[in-house]
Amino acid sequence: MSTDLAFIAPPFSGDDIAALRLLNNQYAEELSFKTVAAFQELLNAASHVRALPKGGALLVGFDDLATYDNPNFHWLKARYERFYYIDRVVVSRAWRGRGIARALYEDLQRRTIVENRLRLVCEINSTPPNPASDDFHRKLGFTVVGSQELVGRDKTVCYWAKELV
Repeated sequence: MSTDLAFIAPPFSGDDIAALRLLNNQYAEELSFKTVAAFQELLNAASHVRALPKGGALLVGFDDLATYDNPNFHWLKARYERFYYIDRVVVSRAWRGRGIARALYEDLQRRTIVENRLRLVCEINSTPPNPASDDFHRKLGFTVVGSQELVGRDKTVCYWAKELV
């Protein structure tokens, strides 16, 4: 990865928002499809958003104090405190293999530590499976801490955590 790579943060240009939503929706099975309004609402509600311009990559996170109506966030919030929840991370095909996802996680991990939070948490689909994401998270030091079937969505997720203290 280039050492001069700089992530952008909100407020994003209209072109960047459109490109990031397109990137998100290309991976709707893993991330969930977002309309224009729903995507903007997600970005506005998030505690941490970083991206590459022109839809190159995106990470959206919520701290434990956020208000976010999401079953995965609620599951994690009921069990943990002082965390950042990684709601979604995606890297475009053009940027894959350059360490972008790792750099996005490292950026959020630094913030998590500075804010004296204890862990990073996320969920990964287990039905349908996402073995590449499982491997990525294992390599970063995450471990499985639970699972849940998402009723009405034909999805089961595993919850992962990385303790930082």
